[in-house]
Amino acid sequence: MNNSFKEIHEYRKYTSKAEIHKAINSLIGMIEGIRLDQAINLDELEEIIHWCSMHRHLHKKSPFSEIIPVVDHALEDNILEPDEVEDILWLCQKVIKEDDFKEYYNLITSSIQQLEGILHGLLADNELTETEVNQLAAWMEDHDFLKGTYPFDEIDSLLTSAREDGVISEDERHMLKAFFGNFVDTKISYNVNEFEIKTLQGKYSVSGICAVCPEIKFEAKSFCFTGTSSQATRNEIAELITTKGGTFNKGVTKKTDYLIVGGDGNPCWAFSCYGRKVEKAVQMRRDGSGILIVHENDFWDEVY
Repeated sequence: MNNSFKEIHEYRKYTSKAEIHKAINSLIGMIEGIRLDQAINLDELEEIIHWCSMHRHLHKKSPFSEIIPVVDHALEDNILEPDEVEDILWLCQKVIKEDDFKEYYNLITSSIQQLEGILHGLLADNELTETEVNQLAAWMEDHDFLKGTYPFDEIDSLLTSAREDGVISEDERHMLKAFFGNFVDTKISYNVNEFEIKTLQGKYSVSGICAVCPEIKFEAKSFCFTGTSSQATRNEIAELITTKGGTFNKGVTKKTDYLIVGGDGNPCWAFSCYGRKVEKAVQMRRDGSGILIVHENDFWDEVY
């Protein structure tokens, strides 16, 4: 548990509209994540209280001047009723839908910030239940317009893999927590156990993740291939891509749209694809690139 408020001074610089918008999206996501299992415990309430504490120095600045009092009032009895949750979310949504914010963030950016807030909320009590995993998967289905955006595809792939047999094992929960922890700043969290997250991340290395059933377009798109194909030579794949209007490069560049990962002897699905090209593509996605990492099977499905 991190009870220190030494990071508060860093937030005093976050007074631009863009940063305010990010903070509100984070709160929306956190509350959505906390309530995914239909039960809100004290540890999760403390995480919301901590969010207010981290931004209380802005209590005279809109929209914090409206949101913080509403949250404070709702948490006076240490219980967050469904109606109180809806009131807070309604107010936050009203803020981010104001015309004033549209020039700073689009729907994609806002939704990704909320997704990262949801991951924070899920880890707020250091537990990840099967219900929460399934509810997160449902949220992902409702927000499939985020496909192609980091880290939506990566999370989607991991959830698909974990839920494939209908049971979320302890090992799968730990793997998910390790990956989700990448998007939670434990330094500004009241409860998220930084030591546990780092320990899990040391055990579960999620290096590269292929998108789930990605939409693949060929015309004017750039492709690269890594690994070994079970169906064709690399030259044959390159020729096929070219005949469909795409271009093929031997290496991953800033212009690469798709990195195809060969399936022969490389169990890529869903988080075991490794190698220099994959590593570079993953880093590019982290940096905001739209490059997609695609399993060979999906590539052939699109071709035929």
